[in-house]
Amino acid sequence: MIDRETAQLVLEQAVATGGDFAELFAEDTMRSNMKMIDDKLDTAIKGKRWGAGVRVFKGLRSVYATTNDLSRDGLLACAKKAAAAIGDSAAVLDIVLTPTVIETAHPVKLPLDSVALADKAALIRSAYGAIKAYSPEIVQAITDLIEWDQTVLIANTEGIFATDRRAYTRLFNTAVASDGTENQTGYDGPGRSAGFECFEEIDVQESARGAAQRAVTMLHARNCPAGRMPVAIDNGFGGVIFHEACGHSLEATSVAKGNSEFSGRLGEVIANPKVSATDDGTLPGNWGSLNIDDEGTPAQRNVLIQDGVLKGYLIDKLGGRRMEMAPTGSGRRESYQYAPTSRMTNTFIENGPDKNEDIIASIDNGLYAKRMGGGSVNPATGEFNFAVSEGYLVKNGKITEPVRGASLIGKGSQILLDIDMVGQNLALSQGMCGSESGTVPTNVGQPMIRVREITVGGR
Repeated sequence: MIDRETAQLVLEQAVATGGDFAELFAEDTMRSNMKMIDDKLDTAIKGKRWGAGVRVFKGLRSVYATTNDLSRDGLLACAKKAAAAIGDSAAVLDIVLTPTVIETAHPVKLPLDSVALADKAALIRSAYGAIKAYSPEIVQAITDLIEWDQTVLIANTEGIFATDRRAYTRLFNTAVASDGTENQTGYDGPGRSAGFECFEEIDVQESARGAAQRAVTMLHARNCPAGRMPVAIDNGFGGVIFHEACGHSLEATSVAKGNSEFSGRLGEVIANPKVSATDDGTLPGNWGSLNIDDEGTPAQRNVLIQDGVLKGYLIDKLGGRRMEMAPTGSGRRESYQYAPTSRMTNTFIENGPDKNEDIIASIDNGLYAKRMGGGSVNPATGEFNFAVSEGYLVKNGKITEPVRGASLIGKGSQILLDIDMVGQNLALSQGMCGSESGTVPTNVGQPMIRVREITVGGR
């Protein structure tokens, strides 16, 4: 993409005015999207994105400039702009770039250009058919296949000169059920850090039927009662609460500036002793996994909470400078158009000591949140509000009728202490996480957990 000599010249230009660190990030990305709505192929597009960004540090100051001109002159002009903004001192860095060999944990067998459009159309038509066949109450089915194949180059004044390839493939299944007066929607979105070969593992029919089942079930559900009650939150996407309400508050983006409720609390008990939480970017083929992050740091397994004790944060290079701590392989960005910052990868609560049947049996009058939806959170305070996309009442230790319109309202630091049962069926689910450095693929996950009491919004 960019040869080593050019990268060296760009970095030398970037620190020519006194910067103490510089980084060159370049990418070449192919994206493809095929969507079917109501048995008609609605979208079939493919596009390419390329460009580079030059970032310069001077102490805790940071400047970032971008260009889509990858010629030597274009890159040098970009570096010159960044250098001009950082200061007017003399250069002091001696830069020696050493090619870094990246061993991939996520090999790509069938990249997006290697699969015929007819085969992709057959896949999404199969999912569409499974949604429509589930029930006559399904009035609309949408299947959406998204793929991207990204090659990146990262070089910096610490000597890194590395290239990496990332492929992502995901299928969104959306079902709309109607009784003639109102509609309910169900969805499912499995994905992998892999090429089209991921559908050897992903059961497309099962995913499609799951979306349809949720839509039909919620169509016939009554409104959820409101109040304070115990809640069992199931595995997989239930982990979105930890991701949003707690995970973002453990990122250096918030912690380094003192804008997190967990700033300065390493070694303290912040959760129930049954709670251990991890961010692991090394899991082979997983949606949030990486070989190296977008700053060239190898992905790693980061223990965040162990037996209720806060053990670590997610740290990028600039955040590490502010915190005087080493990066954790957490520097991520959506594209060259964004400077990286600390982000999650595959973030989950670990399996615990309790059996799922015991969790449900322990609830006399509460809610079983089988699947969570979207929500909002304030990282500074940890206050959150999340929708329950599929929920059921629990009476006398038994799951009873479905309910809709439920939401969970609380505070991240409090919910960690109120998780008093943790099951053993850990599963991960896919999502897209937005923050200062754009939108990136992340996995959320957990086994079934019980929150002893939380505010449930409803009617």
